[in-house]
Amino acid sequence: MSNDQGRVAVVTGASSGIGLALVTRLAAAGAHVYAAGRNEQALAALPGATPLVADLADPEAPARLAVDVLGAAGRLDLLINNAGVGAAAPVVHQPAAELDHVLAVNLRAPVQLTRAVLPGMLERRRGALVFVTSIAGRLGVREEAVYAATKAGLDVFAESLRLELAGTGVGVTVVVPGVVQTPFFERRGRPYTRSRPRPLPVARVADAVVTAVQADRDELYLPAWLRLPVAVRALAPAGYRRLAGRFG
Repeated sequence: MSNDQGRVAVVTGASSGIGLALVTRLAAAGAHVYAAGRNEQALAALPGATPLVADLADPEAPARLAVDVLGAAGRLDLLINNAGVGAAAPVVHQPAAELDHVLAVNLRAPVQLTRAVLPGMLERRRGALVFVTSIAGRLGVREEAVYAATKAGLDVFAESLRLELAGTGVGVTVVVPGVVQTPFFERRGRPYTRSRPRPLPVARVADAVVTAVQADRDELYLPAWLRLPVAVRALAPAGYRRLAGRFG
């Protein structure tokens, strides 16, 4: 998809962070953006976007969201599955309800929402699906096992879907971010305290994502050097695990 003018887009997790920056970027470029999230006040303050209050932990929310957008706009050109929650703690210390919440928001909801909007894209032979995963899903992270598992599952879902949709006119872009300047770390229960890598500004991430979609890119690492540890893990898994065990 070459430009954003007139494009109908849905961004989940739009109340803050990457989602908010994406809504701002797309709306400024002339897209008709539906901003989905839980914070009604934050969504209402977004300029140039239509707010849709939705809690994606609710099993019925993705279907309702799709019905609302398609009923109002008649079509959907771009779906950015950005919503995600974290939970930092050893698995044995995490309440079952918290684990279910992470699984629901990070994996079940984007799969269901994608399934709900995909028929219309296939009928028009036009559309773009974006999945914001995480480097945690490619490498694994100590004391974030469930979060990493949901992102890995979303990653493989997107990769498999790309094969399924080949030749249909519907593109799939996987975004693999590292550390980004968002409230994510505080909300997961453990602030980010390392000096490196430095968190990326959300505006830079949003610009890169939109550019990748316009260019029909399959995959985007943010920052690009994150490809290196993934490659090391693939080529020398034993050595990578020793380093990961030492440096976390």
